[in-house]
Amino acid sequence: MFEAFMPGPKKPPQTPEQAEAAFQQAVETARGADLVIAVMGERADMSGEGASRALLDLPGRQEELLKVVVALGKPVVLVLLNGRPLSVNWAADNVPAILEAWEPGTEGGHAVADVLFGDVNPGGKLPVTFPRSGAHCPLYYAHNRTHSPEDAPTPREGSFEGGPMYSVRYWDGAPTPLYPFGHGLSYTTFAFSNLKVDAPQLKVGGKATVSVDVANTGSVPGDEVLQLYVHQKAGSDSRPVRELKGFRRLTLKPGETQTVTFPLGPDELRYWSTSQQKWLQDAEAFDVWVGSDSTATLHADLTVVP
Repeated sequence: MFEAFMPGPKKPPQTPEQAEAAFQQAVETARGADLVIAVMGERADMSGEGASRALLDLPGRQEELLKVVVALGKPVVLVLLNGRPLSVNWAADNVPAILEAWEPGTEGGHAVADVLFGDVNPGGKLPVTFPRSGAHCPLYYAHNRTHSPEDAPTPREGSFEGGPMYSVRYWDGAPTPLYPFGHGLSYTTFAFSNLKVDAPQLKVGGKATVSVDVANTGSVPGDEVLQLYVHQKAGSDSRPVRELKGFRRLTLKPGETQTVTFPLGPDELRYWSTSQQKWLQDAEAFDVWVGSDSTATLHADLTVVP
């Protein structure tokens, strides 16, 4: 019975001649189309235990093919199938639309079609950071300031291809992510305003409420995932530059505005001290941000006193 479920033998790899023929066939198919949906990424067996990759670029000749197809001047949508973040830098600059489908399973085609035809307005958010290069890994939003090249990007004289040089970490590229944690677009747009902390100063153990107005500024209904981040400016232990402390998904009609609230109290402001081996809440100053991803700029202050 076990053997009946064992996968069959893998197809033999293409010869160079077969690979070139398949490449040219794809180009000719795109040439005759009104628009192109390019489905690219990784094979399913490229992710999992013992399947790490040193590079996070599109495997094989996929980016080469994408460049040729884009050069045809047709509308192009890139659909990514992958089990890890990929460094799709060229696509991010040159392809008008990218849909991250991850590994969607046997019904994934229907879900992708619903999104591409506009029957569903996507509202997903990235649960990981997309680096510009595999050399940037590990790359995550909740790092300490000592590991923070993007926290204070000071340009220096000279430039690298695509932007100014930075005085920290990399000589040949921006230190910022390609797509930050929490990033995600939809067929509408949202605006955030009127961020308030009802108790900008509170005692240790006290609670405050953060409120913000969210508006659908586009022309179709859509979902937004509002995200609350905080930073403790000093403490008994080194504190991350940002920590996600709350999120809320809401659906808004075109032109609709809602006020969303988040609690900020001991549960959100304390942390496990590695030096003292216990939970601590320090009397310190905090930054508070609310927005659509981990680079949110709408800011307020909070101070916790003894």
